[in-house]
Amino acid sequence: MTAVYEVRGMTCEHCVAAVRAELSRIDGAEQVEVDLTAGQVTVSSRAPLDVTAVRRAVDEAGYELVASN
Repeated sequence: MTAVYEVRGMTCEHCVAAVRAELSRIDGAEQVEVDLTAGQVTVSSRAPLDVTAVRRAVDEAGYELVASN
């Protein structure tokens, strides 16, 4: 499965690394791709991820989850 999330507040490669690291820790997340320019994060997983867990991970990295699809 693949889910795309809009994340607000990322401005540099450090931001990208922080978001990628936190989201990679979610159980079931297999691949995390961050598009800094678009402010989007794409997460591939074996099963749908809990949006609350995704929101917490983004929050822990210091950014804001705005939307998901």
